[in-house]
Amino acid sequence: QVQLVESGGGLVQAGGSLRLSCAASGSIYSVNDMGWYRQAPGKQRELVARITSDGSTNYADSVKGRFTISRDNAKKMVYLQMNSLKAEDTDVYYCNMGVYMLSPYRYLELWGQGTLVTVSS
Repeated sequence: QVQLVESGGGLVQAGGSLRLSCAASGSIYSVNDMGWYRQAPGKQRELVARITSDGSTNYADSVKGRFTISRDNAKKMVYLQMNSLKAEDTDVYYCNMGVYMLSPYRYLELWGQGTLVTVSS
């Protein structure tokens, strides 16, 4: 079974830091782009950060300079280092990966189950 498992969410005070991790498991041939999104109740899911297979990154304006996305291709993992957290960063964070599978060859978009980040002011 192919799935993404996230970890690292929790409660932190404003100005603090958290590191989210996301691991892919299953018979994955290779991973394309990876990303982190967040979603508040009643709102659309929004992009936080993405990283391509060659390491290029892009960030939401609201997190530039505070968050850093990185990846470990060998481990099929993506990370989000979040510094200088603000109350408005409180959300459920979801990781996303585009993966290639064999037998049969196909492309899948995978989503994690979500991890809650709560920033207290």
